[in-house]
Amino acid sequence: MVRPPTAAQRRVIEGADPVTGRLRGGTEAQLAALVRQGLAFRHPRPPHDHFLTPAGHRIREAVPEEVVEEPSAADSGVFAARIGGEAEPPEDGPARVREVHSAWQGLLELRRMTNPDGATDRPCGWERTHLVQAAALALEAAGHRPAGPDGDSGGGDSDGYRVRATPQPEAVAVRQPDAEALAACARTLEKAGWQTGEHTDPRTRARYLLASPRRT
Repeated sequence: MVRPPTAAQRRVIEGADPVTGRLRGGTEAQLAALVRQGLAFRHPRPPHDHFLTPAGHRIREAVPEEVVEEPSAADSGVFAARIGGEAEPPEDGPARVREVHSAWQGLLELRRMTNPDGATDRPCGWERTHLVQAAALALEAAGHRPAGPDGDSGGGDSDGYRVRATPQPEAVAVRQPDAEALAACARTLEKAGWQTGEHTDPRTRARYLLASPRRT
């Protein structure tokens, strides 16, 4: 059984970049210990930075038992892609555009570093464990507009996209009332390395996408 990280090691893990997992602090001894525990790896190429493994990401994102209320993404300062329908969406503007662009570039770098062949044209392990956020980031980075709160504009679009989890493993649902915009979402996700298929909701008869990360 792997020994849980010490308080000092946990601080290093919690200080990692939320998208790429790059460790931005810690002594050489702490980093080496995290590598031995399988919570981080040292990149083979210069400058030989350290990055969290999927196990390290799980520890970083675990909610402590004593936490009663989950803070919002805005309160935590952690980047969160717009999934559509947020009650308190982040403000639009140049700052948000830069933030989304930076997150997308960081995700491409994570693909390059963690896919066995260094490919950036298909999703990596992090995306497979964060399906909704990963699909939403691909859409937002490509300029698609998310739905606002309860379908209102509110920083989004009444005809904007919504990304939601599904009971199916490795699949998310993307809903978009406008048929042309839904097709555009499919093209964006396919370009970002996802497989998509259009389906009809048997209850509402609305069309939606079922999207899953491509493996090859």
